[in-house]
Amino acid sequence: MSLKEVVGAKTYSVWTDTLRRLVPDGRTHRLAPLIAGMLQYAADIANERYGDSPEEGSVAYALLECSEMYDVEEAAELVGDEVRQMFEDAGVVYERVSSRGDEYSVANSAIYEFIHWYDMPWEA
Repeated sequence: MSLKEVVGAKTYSVWTDTLRRLVPDGRTHRLAPLIAGMLQYAADIANERYGDSPEEGSVAYALLECSEMYDVEEAAELVGDEVRQMFEDAGVVYERVSSRGDEYSVANSAIYEFIHWYDMPWEA
């Protein structure tokens, strides 16, 4: 099962077209929450379809597991391939280099935003 199978071909196509148009000139701090929203939507669909019993190892399982964790590296192990595949299907790169020469990943930033979707530091 892939992310495309979870959300449907039509939705996935809109997402990849969105990335194709926005990523090349987009700023990571704006793109990451957008992509995190896509992942949140996919997790909601996975929950509706599979509830508490998605097949272990499936994308639906990974999305639901990530919804309850705070470790970015662990989440990236679960959904990173799917997020990177979405960028590849859109024909855009997710790896970047800052003006200071530091390498970073829009995909990893999106995963961070996904797992911290409900965090509101001003309420802590």
